[in-house]
This record gives sequence, structure tokens and C-alpha cells, in this order.
Amino acid sequence: MFDKILIANRGEIACRIMATARRMGVATVAVYSDADAGARHVRQADAARRIGPAPARDSYLRADALVEAALASGAQAVHPGYGFLSENAAFAEACERVGLVFIGPPPGAIRAMGSKSAAKALMESAGVPLTPGYHGDDQDPALLAREAARIGYPVLIKASAGGGGKGMRRVDRAEDFDAALAACKREAAGAFGDDRMLVERYVLRPRHIEIQVFGDSHGNMIHLFERDCSVQRRHQKVLEEAPAPGMTAARREAMGRAAIGAARAVGYVGAGTVEFIVDPDGGFYFMEMNTRLQVEHPVTEMITGLDLVEWQLHVASGEPLPLDRRPPAPSGHALEARLYAEDPAQGFLPAAGRLQRFVPPAAAPWLRLDAGVDEGDTITPHYDPMIAKLVVHGSDRSEALARMRQALSACRIVGLPTNLAFLSRLVASPSFDRADLDTGLIEREHDNLFAPDTAPPREAWLLAALAEMRHVAATGPAGSPWRADGWRLNADAATVFLFACGDHRREVAVTPAPRGMTVVLDGSAVFVDLWGEAPRLEAVLPDRTLRADVYRDGARRIVYGEDGTWTLVLVDPLLAWERGTDAGTGLAAPMPGRIAAHLVAPGARVAAGAPLLVLEAMKMEHTIGAPADGRVKAFRFAVGDTVNDGDELVDFET
Repeated sequence: MFDKILIANRGEIACRIMATARRMGVATVAVYSDADAGARHVRQADAARRIGPAPARDSYLRADALVEAALASGAQAVHPGYGFLSENAAFAEACERVGLVFIGPPPGAIRAMGSKSAAKALMESAGVPLTPGYHGDDQDPALLAREAARIGYPVLIKASAGGGGKGMRRVDRAEDFDAALAACKREAAGAFGDDRMLVERYVLRPRHIEIQVFGDSHGNMIHLFERDCSVQRRHQKVLEEAPAPGMTAARREAMGRAAIGAARAVGYVGAGTVEFIVDPDGGFYFMEMNTRLQVEHPVTEMITGLDLVEWQLHVASGEPLPLDRRPPAPSGHALEARLYAEDPAQGFLPAAGRLQRFVPPAAAPWLRLDAGVDEGDTITPHYDPMIAKLVVHGSDRSEALARMRQALSACRIVGLPTNLAFLSRLVASPSFDRADLDTGLIEREHDNLFAPDTAPPREAWLLAALAEMRHVAATGPAGSPWRADGWRLNADAATVFLFACGDHRREVAVTPAPRGMTVVLDGSAVFVDLWGEAPRLEAVLPDRTLRADVYRDGARRIVYGEDGTWTLVLVDPLLAWERGTDAGTGLAAPMPGRIAAHLVAPGARVAAGAPLLVLEAMKMEHTIGAPADGRVKAFRFAVGDTVNDGDELVDFET
């Protein structure tokens, strides 16, 4: 076994690998860019080495810097994690050339599966079922368009060297093919340095089911059951579970046999995942093989009781697989939810900023938290915006689902937008509850998941006002008549707070009273007895008790109640505040990034919603549309320029 390994990655996967290495007595070396100098994975490692500036291409994607750091640190092996260079054959070869063990498959296996088109051809020769499509080398856009017409719409354009939903678009009409292809090529070139594409039939209502395989250098090859990863947004997984609901023993055997055949075809060693598209009739088709550890590997660990990173280290050091430890069948059911800094209401737009508060659910034997950040850390615009993965286990799917709902409701996050509330709605949606799964579930459940602009309940306004009154009373200067406690000259001692939530506003008047407060909302008064220390608030009303955690984030007040979460904005009534009056004449960047493309010419007249430009941020492309009918007077940044959050991008004339 190794004495020391270097982890060529960052965030939660680096921290997760360190946890196993520490338990095994293996020292770890972290690497970091300038943006990650104080990151959690750096703090947790036994040693750390700088590898370059913040952009991934100048740090985590530099094989030479990673190899140099490993040699300088005295590490014997390199664990690539997932993403970055984890599926880069040249990096694996660079490690081997200098005597470092690459904790992953042989370079030949990575190369064979790294090109989706080449992998499809190899799988076809190995007898693995394939989705009908074009996987050739000729990348002429006109040819690809003809192939799409031959396959029949809808089709899926996919980056040949891609993964994680990058460089991938569904296209429903021939008229949209050229623009989608161009966008996929830009995104793939930026993420993988390779803009080759393949085109496949889009299977309607498909499920995404993958098989965890493991091989060693002694010829042993096994699978560790399946995972269902059908719940996705923008072709990226959101919820994963194991085993797959409705999986029969016969289908598991057939898919496992196909997965092992795929792995054997490339001489696979280590942990890998063979991914399949499954149609509503149960037919399955090879999609790709990920030659690395998957983000969702914890659900497999939960139903097998195994540590896959531990197995990776043993296999990489030359030991055979401990076949006697493979369980004969899955034990119970596991669910994983990916917690991201993003805004679901804005097309899952990634967010960056400081994690002011991060309170995970209380520890429990059935709960696992794989986090890449701690409270106070910053989510940067340079990398994937994942905060943590919540993983639960139950005796069956029903119990696991109840525990996931409990875990999500117990999370508290303040400082930047997240998908926490969205995940809570998702696991409570009718389709997910009854395991009616396919990759279009989020679109199908849109009305449940993206609720209309409804006013928060009465309790939310009351709790926000009570928490605000408690705060200003505690922070005002003691003994001053101007202390913010409702003191008035010749008037009732009432403090009025104005809150807004979307287009909804409420005034709440709070008056201190013996042993409590009197609150007036919409002309109705109620006496409240207050308990709890901030952020906890217990409001005892005559007929019931309201409990919530209320956090302050600038002007926002986040109310985590027993029946939901609401974000209210405290409005200064003295300001001439009106929604939308400060929109300006241009369009602002929603986050830091790089201008990838201008989609219209200066001077063009466009309709509301028409695509104007493409912003590349957090390894994804984001299209900025026209806010109204009007004319593009000028672009303020050229293609390739970097922009900051809030920079005006376009001079736009309505």
C-alpha cells in the first residue's frame, strides 16, 4: 500500500478521498490554484502545493504542474478524482513515465472510451447494444445535419470527448440544428479542448441507468449493481438512487453482463461506470463509459457497505479484488441529492459568493454528507458550484425518501442562491414519489417544481417581523430614545416593517408588550410570546406555536419554517423603491465569466427573448436574451473578454 498520494482535484471529491486515505493511514497531498489557497480540501490535507492561477486551464488542467507537484511532495501515486484530468490518457501516461502510479484504469482503456464515437464502434464490435446514430470522424456540419435528418428528430448532439452534460443539446427541429451544433462545439472546445460531435436518436422518455464495474490487474471483473440517474437538468444529474426502481433480477443480470463485456473489451482496471439509456419497454443501449469514480458513487457504497476509494487504492497497488466482500444483492435503498449554488428559477444559473451560513442536518447513522466547503468559504466562478452531496439510506425506497425529505428540510444555507428548496419540491413531486422516472421528469413536473409567484403564508410575514424586531431591539444603543425598539413621542410604541417577496408586499406592525409583542398584519392583531435565541425563533400564539430559523442576508430575511422556506426583502419605506426602475439601458452579467459569442450584429432589431450573446461561466454556456423588443446599439465587450458580475454587456434601446 502507498505511504503518500497526491489528489489531483479539489472540492468535495478531494475531501472524500482524503477521508478514506486518512482511515487507511495513507498521507495526502492537496493541490490548489490561487482561488483555492484557503479551500477546505487544502485545510484537510497533510500537505498542499500550489499549481497555478485560478483558471482551471492554468492549474487543475496542467498535467505538467500536477506531476511536478507529486514528485516534489514525495507522493507515490496520483488519484485524479472526477472531472479535470481524471479521464485524460496523456495525464495517466505522464504519471507512469516518471514512476507515479495513476489510481485509475490503464491509459489505453481511457483512450478507448474517451472518444464517444470510437467507444461506440468498439462496443458495437463487442456486441453491446447501441442507440442508433452517427459516430463517424467526418465532422462537416452539413454532413451532421444530413445524418440528423436520416436518424429522425428529435436528436441529441453530444461532444465526443465530453461528459457532465457539457457540449450536449437536444434538437427537435431541423431549423434549430445549426445553432445547437455551433453552441455544442464552443462548449466542448472550452471544456475538453475537443469539439468533435456525434449525433444520436433521442429516446423519448428514457431512463438513465448505469452499472458500477470494478476490475483488477489479475483478470477479475465484477459489477456492483446499478444506479438510476434519470433526474437531470441540462443533461446533468440532480438526484441519484440505488438500486434502480423496478429493476428485475433478469434485467440487472443482462445489463451487468453487458457492462462487464464493455469493460473487458478495453482491458479495464479499477473503478468505472458503464452508462445505458433505457427505453420505456426495457430495452437498453450503451451510452458511454466513465473511466473514473462517479460523483454518485456514495449510493452504491450505501447499498453494498463497501468503500470504493479503498478498493481503488488496493487495486492500484497491485492487490486483487476482495471478491468475498461483494454482497449477493443490494441492501436497502439509497438516495443522493446534489446541493448546488445555483438559481433554479433562472434556468439553474450558477451562483458565486460567500457561504455565510451552512448548517447541514444533524448526524445520523443513515445520513452521509460529502461536502467541499465549510461555512464562511467562497463558491468561486471558476469551478463547478457544488456545495455538498446529501446521501441517505433506508430499508426500502419509501423510508429512504422520507429520510431525504427530512435531511433537506433540516439544511440551512445563507449567502447565495441554492437549489435546496427546489430539491425539497423535487423529492416531494408526484412523479418522483411514485418512481415514474425519466430524464424529462423536471420538465414534466414543471408546474410543481417552479411554483408561480404566490404570496408567502401569513406565518412567514409574522416570523420575519418578529425576528427583525428582536434584532433591532438587541442591537440599538441602550438607553437611547432613538433605539430601534418602537419608541415614539406621543404615539403608540409600534414599529412598522415593510417586506417584499416578488410582487407581494406586506406591512407588519410590532408593539412591545409585557411578556411578549403584539403584531398587526392586514388589520388583524395577535399577541405573541417569544422564545429562542437567534436564529431560532419560537412564537407562541394563542392557538398554536410557530417555529422557524430566520437568517439575515443583507436586506433579505430567509425564513426556514416547518412548512417551507421563504425569502423576504426588508424594504426601506423612505426610499422610492419600485421593482424594475433600476434596470438601466443595458443587460448585466449575472455572474463573472467570458464572452463566448455575439449572436446578432450591432444595430440589429430583435424581439423580446431573442438570444443576443453567450456567456461562458462555470464550465457551461449561458445565453443572454433581449429584455424586450428593441435594438442592439452596441456590445460593450468583445468575444473572449472576461466580465465581472453586474457588468453591463449590451447597450440596448427599447
